[in-house]
Amino acid sequence: MKIPIRSECLPYALILSFLSIIFYFLNKYIAILMLILLAFVLFFFRDPERTIPFDEKSFLSPADGKVIDICEIEENEFFKSKAIKVSIFLSLFNIHVNRSPISGKVTYKKYRPGKYLPAFKSHASEINEKNIIGIENEYTKVLVSQITGFVARRIVCWSKIGDTLKQGERFGLIKFGSCTEIIMPIDTEIKVKIGDTVKGGLTVIGVIK
Repeated sequence: MKIPIRSECLPYALILSFLSIIFYFLNKYIAILMLILLAFVLFFFRDPERTIPFDEKSFLSPADGKVIDICEIEENEFFKSKAIKVSIFLSLFNIHVNRSPISGKVTYKKYRPGKYLPAFKSHASEINEKNIIGIENEYTKVLVSQITGFVARRIVCWSKIGDTLKQGERFGLIKFGSCTEIIMPIDTEIKVKIGDTVKGGLTVIGVIK
């Protein structure tokens, strides 16, 4: 089965390919190391096709990873009320493409520069580099935060305000280890628990009551 590779890997792949050729004539052990790193980069940027289980009453996971926190928050910019947040940690071995939890229009977008603490730290959400998009439809709305980690230092978001996304549609990615948060209305019925493994565009995180 063919697994698509994101084009964002191209600069890293070209550099590692060039280095592997150069070191082939200088030091074959280093050349092998460059080839191993190249294989990892291709593995990291994989982006397999998925059949999305469309459900207008459900919030699908925006990322692959592990649920590390579920909590109630006061969200003052988009919801302007209490909301519930589910944090998902993405290891270096997870697929790092982000997908829309619902179908709807992008009505909010905000980028915040910040630090690069390990993404699994509880306070990383407050001080790390972050990109946030808000999506709305006739039934509900949702925020998704892309947060960098210790290794990940580059957020990619292809969507802009006014764009319409389908449920499960790709809207961005985070390079090399990160955290993704999904913030939903406070009355959402949560279907996951801390420690669960989730898949972007497949796992139901919550259900609209």
